[in-house]
Amino acid sequence: MNKALILFGIVATASSGFAVAYARDKVPAPEVRAVGKPVSCVTTYQIRSTKVVDDRTIDFKMAGGKTYRNRMDYSCPGLKFEDKFLYKTSTSQLCSVDIIHVLHNYGGRLEQGAGCGLGKFQPVEKVASR
Repeated sequence: MNKALILFGIVATASSGFAVAYARDKVPAPEVRAVGKPVSCVTTYQIRSTKVVDDRTIDFKMAGGKTYRNRMDYSCPGLKFEDKFLYKTSTSQLCSVDIIHVLHNYGGRLEQGAGCGLGKFQPVEKVASR
């Protein structure tokens, strides 16, 4: 049974491990600092929103308020411009070995673009403004 979940800009189909993330916020990402050690995976059902920072960086905001920054080893063409991506996983985890695909909007139709390998998920927190 497919059950659709809509969670703050992330559309996911729970049983298939498929998700489309839309980064809705166009405001520049705040400065962050690392807190703790990077992890290899995050639990998909805990992802509440995503923010594409640039062509190599995505912030994953999680249930409970924690944020993980994923910095890919290489630039992901079109990621920042399109501001949306797709991932597929057969488990409830999104991991550093997984691939995201940039989604291009062609006349209202979304098409899968470049595939890009994720990096580790670094827990971060905002740096207080002075």
